Amino acid sequence: MFLVGLSGGIASGKSTVVAIFRELGCAVVDADVIARQVVQPHFLAYQQIVHYFGNEILLESGEINREALGNIIFSHPEKRQLLNSITHPEIQKMMLKQIFKYFVLGYRYVILDIPLLFESTRLTKFMKHTILVYSDPQTQMSRLMKRNGLAHSEAEARIASQLPLDEKRKLADHIIDNSGDRESMRRQVLRLHSRLEDSLDFLLVRLVAVTVVAGIGGLVCFLLRHFFS
Repeated sequence: MFLVGLSGGIASGKSTVVAIFRELGCAVVDADVIARQVVQPHFLAYQQIVHYFGNEILLESGEINREALGNIIFSHPEKRQLLNSITHPEIQKMMLKQIFKYFVLGYRYVILDIPLLFESTRLTKFMKHTILVYSDPQTQMSRLMKRNGLAHSEAEARIASQLPLDEKRKLADHIIDNSGDRESMRRQVLRLHSRLEDSLDFLLVRLVAVTVVAGIGGLVCFLLRHFFS
C-alpha cells in the first residue's frame, strides 16, 4: 500500500473528485471529517480550543461554532496558527489509525484528502503521489460566491488565505482539471485510478512491512527463548 495525497483549493471541486474515488472503491482518509471529529466536546483539542478562544465560540449545545471560529482565524493569521497547533497533532493520530486499518485490509493505495497538503511540505514527503484538483480562478471565484452566498470581496479574501492553485500546480504529480463539466473531470479520475491500481509501488511497501514485522517477531522469539531457557 502507498499513500496518495489529494488536495485542491476552496470551491475547486475536491469533494466531488473524492466522491468519485469512493464510488470506485478506493480507501479515502478525509482530514476535514477528522478535523470535525477532534473538536467534539469529548476530545482534548476541544478543551484546548475553548481555553484559548473563549466560550463565545460555543453554540448553545456546547459544540464549537465552526462559523464563528472560522471568522476569527480568517481575520487573524496568528490565531489560525494557534488553532492548527492544537488540532493538527490530534488529526494526524486519527489519520494514522485509519491508514493502518486500510493497510491491514490490503488496499493497494490510500488517498489522503488534505486541504492544505501543499502548504505543508512536511506532509508531501510521505506521499508516493500527489493530486491537485484544479479549477481556473474565474470558475473558482464564481463557485465560491454561489456556494457560500459571499460577496466578491469576501470570496476573494477566502481564496487569498490559501496558496494559489497555480502555485500548487507546480508541486503536484497529477492534475485533475475541474474547470469544465463533470463528465470530463470523471474521465480524468478514472484514468488516474487505473494508473494507480496498476502501479507496483504497493509491493515495495508490503515487502518492507513484512520484513520489519518478521524482524520484530524473530527478536521477540529470541528473547522469549532466552528468558525461559
